[in-house]
Amino acid sequence: MRDFAARLIAHEAGVSRSADKGVSAAFAVPDRMRAPLATLMGNGDHRALLMRTLALAGSEVIWLKNSRVAADGSLEGPAPPVPVDPEEVLEGGIVPVAQLIGLLVAFIGERLTLQLVREVWPKLPARDLKFKV
Repeated sequence: MRDFAARLIAHEAGVSRSADKGVSAAFAVPDRMRAPLATLMGNGDHRALLMRTLALAGSEVIWLKNSRVAADGSLEGPAPPVPVDPEEVLEGGIVPVAQLIGLLVAFIGERLTLQLVREVWPKLPARDLKFKV
């Protein structure tokens, strides 16, 4: 899931001018998925999914514990201080996306998860639409 998450973040960073390679690009991925997920699950369940995502990610990446799910279902990034090491920031950004994708696969299956990803990122290369490379 981490490799898949890294590919999604890289793609999102390439299509979104505001996203960088760190936390903001990683948080842009669930934000882009917000509308289709809220349609699929409803707003309350979508927020619950993101809260679970952050709980799992926060247990792996300590500085993500300060992140939260806003009332509108968007993720609010960690309050400073974020680690200065760019590798640590990049890895920490991958974890919540990987957790979100993993939860989606567990709840709705690989096929529907990939279909949802394709809907959100229609220009994502087909080679990147695989969990195992």
